[in-house]
Amino acid sequence: WLSEEARYAGMIKSEKPIMVVLGNPPYSGESANGNLFNDELEEYKKEPTGEKLKEKNFKWLNDDYVKFIRLAQKFINKNHEGIVAFINNHSFLDNPTFRGMRYSLLKSFDKIYILDLHGNAKKKETSPDGSKDENVFNIQQGVSINIFIKTGKKNPDELAKVYHTELFGKREKKYEYLDNSSIYSINFTEIQPDTSYYLFKPQQYSKLNDYNSGIHLTTLFLEYSLGIITKRDNLVVNFNNDNLLKNLSFFLNQEYPTNYVCDYFNIPVQDKDKWDATRVRQNVQFVDTCTKIEKYLYRPFDYRKILYDDNFVARMNKRVLSHMLNNNCSLIIGRQGQAVGTQIWNLAFVTKTISDQNIYRRGGGTVFPLYLYEDTSTQTSFFDRSRKPNLNMDIVRELEQKLGLTFTSEKEDTTGTFAPIDILDYIYGVLHSNKYRNKYKEFLKIDFPRIPYPMNADYFFKVAQLGKQLREIHLLESPVVNEFITSYPVGGDNEVVKPEYKDNKVYINKTQYFDNVPETAWNFYIGGYQPAQKWLKDRKGRILSYEDVMHYQKIIKALLETHTIMQRLNEIIEV
Repeated sequence: WLSEEARYAGMIKSEKPIMVVLGNPPYSGESANGNLFNDELEEYKKEPTGEKLKEKNFKWLNDDYVKFIRLAQKFINKNHEGIVAFINNHSFLDNPTFRGMRYSLLKSFDKIYILDLHGNAKKKETSPDGSKDENVFNIQQGVSINIFIKTGKKNPDELAKVYHTELFGKREKKYEYLDNSSIYSINFTEIQPDTSYYLFKPQQYSKLNDYNSGIHLTTLFLEYSLGIITKRDNLVVNFNNDNLLKNLSFFLNQEYPTNYVCDYFNIPVQDKDKWDATRVRQNVQFVDTCTKIEKYLYRPFDYRKILYDDNFVARMNKRVLSHMLNNNCSLIIGRQGQAVGTQIWNLAFVTKTISDQNIYRRGGGTVFPLYLYEDTSTQTSFFDRSRKPNLNMDIVRELEQKLGLTFTSEKEDTTGTFAPIDILDYIYGVLHSNKYRNKYKEFLKIDFPRIPYPMNADYFFKVAQLGKQLREIHLLESPVVNEFITSYPVGGDNEVVKPEYKDNKVYINKTQYFDNVPETAWNFYIGGYQPAQKWLKDRKGRILSYEDVMHYQKIIKALLETHTIMQRLNEIIEV
């Protein structure tokens, strides 16, 4: 009977017209179906112009629910009319990587109805009034109901009409609304997807042209990439060199079975990245690997040590990050501002070291180095290497004309010039203006920020000067971060048990605390994290050293100074 059923099912799929495809497809970024149906997804991996999609990472287009939508679209296209009705992951509505998918759907169908049910716990979504927003399922990923209608009457060069509405609030209220509604009774709003990303969400188009006239970071910087992703933090990341070397020695010790050491570090023996612990243990020598330890930025203000070796790290991204092993500086920018949920956009930081891809709460920390070194393969001092600005010179020449200044590849104390570091500082200043963040909040949720061209040299340097102060503070290089406003009692227990804020004190356990910590610093957000809280939480169970205590007090001072400078930026930023 089972083979008979399969035979009839095969006949339906191959011979009968499919009129309706209805369902709730699975969502899994790490698709359980491997390469199944990936060829069909090439349609989604194109720009609306037909070129290959200009994305460095197509991962999310391989999600299972995307494959199901593409399969359903193929069935309806074959029949020339029909309906696809899915409830699925709502990320495809506005994720910039999905623009080819959205454009393909616009071409295929006549009408597209979107009912965004939200409920995205990963993004910490809340209702517009600040009340709780719950998912209709017991999952963290937000969902939407999507109905794609094809009649076969639309002209081939026409795009579908898109209708959108959304629902926030408690689960029971959403159920009640859905029970009592139909596609005819819901008050949908017709939207006009812009030709940049063809978003399936309403946008404030009055501001869009102004925003799009700014400098796109991926156009200004020639090379950029995501930070490091290890997939094996327990093994390759630590707070200091000695413990990292102990981990390495233990892992390579042939007296212990491979399964035993992998269980100890809670890592797989093998994985999809072709990691094979047995092979690594056989081929890697401790003496060769122990020299490959680098300082790196793990989270905002949280510097650690990493075994920067492709035998151990899943994504080293050497093409770009190798330039950060020198005397360099880079912006770290998050692409999708919606990653911070309902908070104001805050996905900007700076580093002089290699950094982790997950530096921000939901990952996506993209590195934009200021300089590129000609040869990063040798171990010579960076003083012996030549470097060039990692900048698009066409945009630099535009800046020269607008500012009436001459560009120099290195900073010079010469009137009438500007250098790469000035450009970085100007960008950093703009990105820390709440006036800028609020005005363009809808667009900052979607893609890398666009930076307004400076109106004149005086304005450029005013913003850059404050950006410079922020940069030096965030790198903990500014003398001001050593002017502590906090204190720490002498003696006592220094183990971090449970950080708690009370009466301007940050308790790390029942008796020990940092005193005079402003609430502004304690609650300050960078990259979706509150660094003053995150830094301590990540050290639960550890005993703070003298250097740790000093470092934490620098963080508090840096966060308070950041708040102050951001207020000053709001006074001078013109957007």
